Amino acid sequence: MSRSDYLFTSESVSEGHPDKVCDRISDAVVDTFLAADPHSRVACETLATTNLVVLAGEVRGPASITRDHLVEVVRHCAKDIGYEQAGFHWRNAKVDVHLHAQSADIAQGVDASGNKDEGAGDQGIMFGYAVRETDQFMPAPIYYAHNILRSLAEARHSGAEPGLGPDAKSQVTLLYSKGRPVRCTSVVVSTQHGEAYDQEAVREIVRPHVLNVLPDGWMCPEEDFYVNPTGKFVIGGPDGDAGVTGRKIIVDTYGGAAPHGGGAFSGKDPTKVDRSAAYAARYLAKNVVAAGLADRCTIQLAYAIGVSKPLSLYVDLHGTGQVDEGKLERTLLQIVDLSPRGIREHLALSRPIYARTAAYGHFGREPEADGGFSWERLDLVDTLRRAF
Repeated sequence: MSRSDYLFTSESVSEGHPDKVCDRISDAVVDTFLAADPHSRVACETLATTNLVVLAGEVRGPASITRDHLVEVVRHCAKDIGYEQAGFHWRNAKVDVHLHAQSADIAQGVDASGNKDEGAGDQGIMFGYAVRETDQFMPAPIYYAHNILRSLAEARHSGAEPGLGPDAKSQVTLLYSKGRPVRCTSVVVSTQHGEAYDQEAVREIVRPHVLNVLPDGWMCPEEDFYVNPTGKFVIGGPDGDAGVTGRKIIVDTYGGAAPHGGGAFSGKDPTKVDRSAAYAARYLAKNVVAAGLADRCTIQLAYAIGVSKPLSLYVDLHGTGQVDEGKLERTLLQIVDLSPRGIREHLALSRPIYARTAAYGHFGREPEADGGFSWERLDLVDTLRRAF
């Protein structure tokens, strides 16, 4: 029997965290290629350290996207995040580009030809999750952890808090009673700041952003509100710690409240099921919960490289379901084509919509007019209700 009373913690990191700088750059490279040709293939990894950014990976796309073009993409990302520091500056950092042509062996498995449909870009398992804890059907700890950092970033970008730097982390612990979150027991925020600010000054800058994000009455006790626990956080970003694409996969998804297949999202075009099938699984799980078929839903999909159909679809309603899980699995396979091509077309993923996903979570966001976050739509709700 699952526990009904417990503490659960999730963390988030800001757009200026060194790993997130790399995710942003990798996804901006994806967007650059897809904007030029929606059939481009991209698998881009980024490394960032003190005044150095390295791009590596495989691409297939227009020759018009040159090395110089990609260097400018990198500089724009760093500038937009806000890096104008001695140890990492958008204008002065060295940028090395080591992108080369996609492997022909991989391409032949993925490309459609003759009677063969487009295959998955790799093998793997992907998970989607939704829960009735927030209006966005996200686990509450990761949702609040993201929003604290988003609020701080907005204040920094607007100029309201000029003393803050781009690099930051948050961590939120919630008390669950009878399986539902009821209050916060601790909050940790570490944020980069200027030399002139001491720990107490940063604490008071952070406090209203936490209070405004958490529900009324949920604030943790004062002794469990930790801001820059080391006392000082002036050196940050890639100058303070090297960053690499794909190291924050739990931050990107559900904060540890649900399984993760292991594959990162950023830097990958939508033929890579690590990304597109994880989006599809979230899309299905969210619609299942929004349709009232369960209060909590986990969906697993599995693929083989070069094979167009999923090898399996598994649904777990965690004892909260109003319908038979086996029938739900069969129904989901009927209403959505879960082949790589089917997912890409249904969610319109071959667009330059990915740089915006790189920070503050890929899930729990609002669908956007240009197709961004299309996997957060609730357009299957009526179809699911009719099916049951």
